[in-house]
Amino acid sequence: MSQYKLHQRLGYRVSRLSRILQGRLEEILAEHGLTRLMWCVMIGVGEEDVRTPSDLADYVGVTRPTMSRLLRVLEKKGYLQRRPGSGPDGRAVEIELTGEGMRIVRTTRGPVNAMNAHFTGKLSPDQFAVLMEALELLAAGERDDLTDF
Repeated sequence: MSQYKLHQRLGYRVSRLSRILQGRLEEILAEHGLTRLMWCVMIGVGEEDVRTPSDLADYVGVTRPTMSRLLRVLEKKGYLQRRPGSGPDGRAVEIELTGEGMRIVRTTRGPVNAMNAHFTGKLSPDQFAVLMEALELLAAGERDDLTDF
């Protein structure tokens, strides 16, 4: 029987890197009372023009109930607001950042970009492209309905 070699396993290495990246991001965001998921919502609304709760849930990779909770918390903090949407039945809701929400996104973008540059800078552009392609290939054909990424 051959040795398992945990530290040579794809899952171990990807999980370890994921935890490192998440930890760094959460340190940056904690100063502003945000979690990683809250920040993803704010970026989706503020920079990617994702405006409905359902679209935001898909964008972030969480369930609809989780998105509802995130929106309530962010609304309570004063970072976003819900507005009546343009749907035919009047029930649609659109999300937009408040002035304070936009300020938080602007404030956090620099440190988040710097963290990303720190890690991507460890690779050449070709290595980074290969890594991104490999990650896409590994995820292809797998379940896409991750609950609460």
